[in-house]
Amino acid sequence: MEKMIKLSGRIDSTNASMIEKDIIQRIKDSDEDIVIDFSDLEYISSAGLRIILKLKKMNKSMRIVNCNSEIFNIMEMTGFTDIIQVSKVYRKISIDNCPILGKGANGIVYRYDPETIVKVYNKKNSLDMIKTERELAKKAFVKGIPTAIPYDIVKVDNSYGAVFEMLNAKSYAQLINDGQNIDGLVKESVDLMKKFHSIELDVGELPSKRINQIEKAKFCANYLPKDIGEKLVKLIEDVPDSKYMIHGDFQVKNIMKQNGETLLIDMDTLSEGHPIFEFGAIYSTYIGYSCLSNNNPSNFLGISSEQCEKIKDLTFKYYFNNKNEDEVKEIESKAKIISYLQIYYSLINRLNNGLDNNEIKNAIDFCKNYLVNNINSFNNLYFEIV
Repeated sequence: MEKMIKLSGRIDSTNASMIEKDIIQRIKDSDEDIVIDFSDLEYISSAGLRIILKLKKMNKSMRIVNCNSEIFNIMEMTGFTDIIQVSKVYRKISIDNCPILGKGANGIVYRYDPETIVKVYNKKNSLDMIKTERELAKKAFVKGIPTAIPYDIVKVDNSYGAVFEMLNAKSYAQLINDGQNIDGLVKESVDLMKKFHSIELDVGELPSKRINQIEKAKFCANYLPKDIGEKLVKLIEDVPDSKYMIHGDFQVKNIMKQNGETLLIDMDTLSEGHPIFEFGAIYSTYIGYSCLSNNNPSNFLGISSEQCEKIKDLTFKYYFNNKNEDEVKEIESKAKIISYLQIYYSLINRLNNGLDNNEIKNAIDFCKNYLVNNINSFNNLYFEIV
């Protein structure tokens, strides 16, 4: 059972003592969990925070609900949110008639007004995901990566959204459709990617992409011939345990240009690892998912299939400009193994979750055959980092 206590108005040094006595009298001799409702509370001073701390000591399960943004920021800044469960009231907005800027695996990005964009997440219970992405974006920002950090969380119908300040920003996909030169845009994006990959992290600072891929390889090994599955797992395990920053979804919808500056958004896939995993994801996005349908990458990115192919080729070319053509092709072949591992894993999970159709089954067969026919061509799946 829970006992609800509603606070209103202002709590400061002039009335804190009286409010404290009133609350203690109401919970005296009660063994119920205490819930403090802040929906009508306008302000709380340090005197009021001391009351909350005292109540928490009296009732270990005490929590706070319906906290407005201003008071939540005070509680977060003072560390109260680390010791007390605080549920925030989120501003409600409507995205009716807002133009869609892009769609991703986790949500849809809308232009909310000339200065802001909103990423609305697909899952209803996405608050933890939004908060995690915000912390990852902060981490990338302080490491010197130009990115946008969400400054607010809003309620959008039955879902939640993250609000970013993106004045005059356009994605590279939009710029390509506006006729901008692909060659120049890819050079800029590769410069940003190299900067990203040059950042060495402390051990455990971000999730390990290598460990993530080992888990996927072990899962997929159950659906492959025994020798192929074992070889796949060993190849992934043999990738050096590098501590470089990996974006994980480096593509034209997540690369933005704002007032001449190139930015990288969508940090929910941020991890640490060897850059070969980045290139596996890049190959998947531009080419690999065509195993589902020829136009799948094009439809997802909003550019033509020919442009997808060109961007992939130029990305490998400019990133590895110190290597000859055969060396670049070899690295791309390694990235393809990782790509089809990732896609195979994703498609098997879709099938296991009830998405049973011929398109998925045919794509699963394609990935399996590719891995079976090509995996024994490799002694390793990485390149030396200079």
